[in-house]
Amino acid sequence: MKYLLYLLAVFAAWGCTHIVVSVIDGLLDEDDVRADVAVIFGNTVHEDGTLSVRLEKRLEAGYDLWKKEGVPRIIVSGAVGKEGHDEALVMKEYLVSRGMPESDILVDSDGINTRATAAFVKQLVDKNGWNSVCLVTQYHHMTRAKLAFHQAGVAQVFGVHARLFEWRDLYAIIREYIAYYSYLIGYYI
Repeated sequence: MKYLLYLLAVFAAWGCTHIVVSVIDGLLDEDDVRADVAVIFGNTVHEDGTLSVRLEKRLEAGYDLWKKEGVPRIIVSGAVGKEGHDEALVMKEYLVSRGMPESDILVDSDGINTRATAAFVKQLVDKNGWNSVCLVTQYHHMTRAKLAFHQAGVAQVFGVHARLFEWRDLYAIIREYIAYYSYLIGYYI
């Protein structure tokens, strides 16, 4: 029984440490982003075509990378959600409406999950000779997103998080803990 309690304590300590480290990793943005491309991960587009607050904040952060930091191009990645909209195309429309030229936006409409987005971007990195990628997502998703890109073979990966905090983040932080190890273990199986 003591051994079982010891294992539970170790597991709990590991989980808490992982969560704290991944939240800090997600909140610490790069100071001077010099990436060849930024990748904005999709999120909900409502049935009426409006963006969820999470998606809008991601797009704002990505737009700022292009406008203020000089990241030359952006990949918008998403899929057709249950609401019936192609997230990536809606994301592109949003950026164009803000004044970003279509020529600076690449669309990945097959970004059904983080791993699929990483695989797509890796192909573009290789094809175009790019060296670095900046990920734009929620802070709690950042550590797993970086893991997926490293697993795909992208060497230099930076991150900038969307400026939004919601109560649902508490659930998302726990979900990301589980998803991180699912990606880590799944990569080796």
